[in-house]
Amino acid sequence: MKLTSEQIRERVAALGPWFHNLDLGGVETAPDHFLGDYPRQKWRHFAGAVPQDLTGLSVLDIGCNAGFYSLEMKRRGAERVLGIDFDDTYLEQARFAAEMADLDISFAKLSVYDVAALRERFDLVLFMGVLYHLRHPLLALDLIREHVVGDLMLFQSMQRGGGESAEVGENHHFWNTELFQKPGFPRLHFIEHRYADDPTNWWIPNAACAEAMLRSSGFEILSHPEAEVYLCRAAGRPAGEGAVHPARGEP
Repeated sequence: MKLTSEQIRERVAALGPWFHNLDLGGVETAPDHFLGDYPRQKWRHFAGAVPQDLTGLSVLDIGCNAGFYSLEMKRRGAERVLGIDFDDTYLEQARFAAEMADLDISFAKLSVYDVAALRERFDLVLFMGVLYHLRHPLLALDLIREHVVGDLMLFQSMQRGGGESAEVGENHHFWNTELFQKPGFPRLHFIEHRYADDPTNWWIPNAACAEAMLRSSGFEILSHPEAEVYLCRAAGRPAGEGAVHPARGEP
């Protein structure tokens, strides 16, 4: 049954508040978002990094929120799109958004730490706006690389502390303490309490740290289309032991 604008507005209000501003039949879900028309206005800066034609490909959207990126991937022809999140409200929003757009997208409640339970590799994995909400961010990257990335990953994380990257080399003497004072040294900033009123903001990398973590988890950075966004390819094993986790993330 096709909903009227008033019915859509009522449903959007009942499912709120929304973090993704979506246009559902002419009704915006978060028109007063503090970041503007988010994430659409951010997506415009790096939309070209993702193939326009995803016909026949599978996509996993980790931390899908209300499903903006899942919807975009399905509109590009992806054969299978699965969005996962650990928040029931976001999943309800995403399912409603997909229904309104008449797009066949699957959604499931799943933690990033349990992606091995999917027992499936995807041609493209989206890991957007999630890393800084995690208490164990490198573990998450290791598990994603080990269990679900078949080829490409589109990654985004909030960054703070400068955009430069210093040449730090592969090894240093124990007494080389000046290294850590370089502005472009990889740093992961820990938030003990709150940042931007959000208690789930835990670790915020600088640019050098985001790039180093991706490389350490076995990803090759193919392009850097936007300040916080990287298109990566699975290119090797993680450094060291990789994911150290009960049963290596197995259910």
